[in-house]
Amino acid sequence: MCQMRRNFWDKVVGSRGTIRDYTGFNASKDAETVRKAIKGIGTDEKTLISILTERSNAQRQLMAKEYRAASGKDLKDDLKSDLSGNLERVIVALVTPPAVFDAKQLKKSMKGSGTNEKALIEILASRSSKQMKEVSQAYYTVYKKSLGDDISSDTSGDFRKALLTLADGRRDENVKVDEHLAKKDAQVLYSAGEKKWGTDEDKFTEILCLRSIPQLKLTFDEYRNISKKTIEESIQGEMSGHFEDLLLAIVQCVTNTPAFFAERLHQSLKGAGTDEFTLNRIMVSRSEIDLLDIRAEYKKHYGCSLYSAIKSDTSGDYKTTLLMICGGDD
Repeated sequence: MCQMRRNFWDKVVGSRGTIRDYTGFNASKDAETVRKAIKGIGTDEKTLISILTERSNAQRQLMAKEYRAASGKDLKDDLKSDLSGNLERVIVALVTPPAVFDAKQLKKSMKGSGTNEKALIEILASRSSKQMKEVSQAYYTVYKKSLGDDISSDTSGDFRKALLTLADGRRDENVKVDEHLAKKDAQVLYSAGEKKWGTDEDKFTEILCLRSIPQLKLTFDEYRNISKKTIEESIQGEMSGHFEDLLLAIVQCVTNTPAFFAERLHQSLKGAGTDEFTLNRIMVSRSEIDLLDIRAEYKKHYGCSLYSAIKSDTSGDYKTTLLMICGGDD
């Protein structure tokens, strides 16, 4: 139990990231260096990459503030007008506050004719209640629309219900577990699925979207004792479509969040084309949380390091930036 609690809090405080606060950080000095790198004839990408990938997001925000004070311009706008393509997108992501970045990723995944359900699922299944509250607030600030309203108009059925429950940020954050509740919830899930003709999807949504991560770990153990099946096997047998995908993603994040992201990264890198939308999002959003653990899971499952996979699949300054974020070869 102590070990589980410690691992859980490790992830919460983000001690397994590849990017940490830069020692001897000087916001105004960095802002001036970045301004010179942008201002000259041709951009000094090397300096930009070096500074932005070696400072924490909190430090980048202070640097952006100093940049505006000194130049009267927005750092993000200057970077956008000076860079292009994948390099621009990943560099701009680095100078965006995490909650705003998630909000923008969610908006992009719902914009236009088709919905990118995979991105919606990934973000909503893996963020804590506190993070989701911040994301919802950032979403409203940026778009003057509620995240819930956009999810409602873009999705349907049980999938929509579960996404809205997660977007509300009501998941219990308590690290203490209740064994009696775990047994009760496991029985409820069993009765709502395997034991029943037809499935009571609401019960799955309620338990998987609202219970704390440590509580769900215990519930899944109890579930296996009752049903002689894993919760994944039951979900695969009982559910379908995007709702099934979402519930499986929640289970994966409860069981092993870094392995979940390692798989998503592998999918974004394998095959004919690279999925930069996913690659950028995971590399940037996990860089201060658990990217070291994601790297370890990647190596374990796919037989090569994340570093080498990125190296062989990307090019130029974009590759350099991602490799700096990755923080080393395993």
